[in-house]
Amino acid sequence: MRNRSKKLIGTIFMVLFVVVYALVAMVLAQKTAMQVESGFWRTIIFALLGLGWAVPLIPLILWMERRD
Repeated sequence: MRNRSKKLIGTIFMVLFVVVYALVAMVLAQKTAMQVESGFWRTIIFALLGLGWAVPLIPLILWMERRD
């Protein structure tokens, strides 16, 4: 598969994944973080949810950047 095609497919998948992940993260934040009294743990939960989208996308990004 050509690099250009891989990047197009990967970009479309990433956009869809981030949209779905954002919706799921909002629900999780509402269910978990808002029930926690401590500001420290609330910050940790929001940070993990905010950065959690990047880890599942690493293999896709590596695949997109691989040569033909």
